[in-house]
Amino acid sequence: MMNVVLYQPEIAYNTGSVGRTCVALGAKLWLVRPLGFQLDEKRVRRAGMDYWKHLDYEVVDDWNDLMSRLGETRMWFLSKKADRHYTDAEFHADDTLVFGSESQGLPESMLEENADRCLRIPISENARSLNLSVSVAVTAFEAKRQTLG
Repeated sequence: MMNVVLYQPEIAYNTGSVGRTCVALGAKLWLVRPLGFQLDEKRVRRAGMDYWKHLDYEVVDDWNDLMSRLGETRMWFLSKKADRHYTDAEFHADDTLVFGSESQGLPESMLEENADRCLRIPISENARSLNLSVSVAVTAFEAKRQTLG
């Protein structure tokens, strides 16, 4: 099963949309605290629609807690600072995709420690970044496409 990690997400609508995407993919969603919202907020449920009850998700207190819960898994770190395109990666069905918060992205230290597993979505110079939920969908569906056949 693919894992999608949101590291310290800040916006309820994005997390709800990512949850909906995870249901569609059959992926598990991991949320690493602190969260910028409460999971019982209407905004999370509204964005996730009635799919939220079908979502396989866990909330963990910090990165170390996540690492101990996930065990051995190959991780990909998505960042606009990465050099390698997400389409150049060879995904496996049980990979973990890690995304940072909407305003900060992933910590620089995490990117440096995992430089060989950092990916980006190429976008126009006129755009600063993509929305978090869009980035998850683009990358996760490419991973799913690669592992279907």
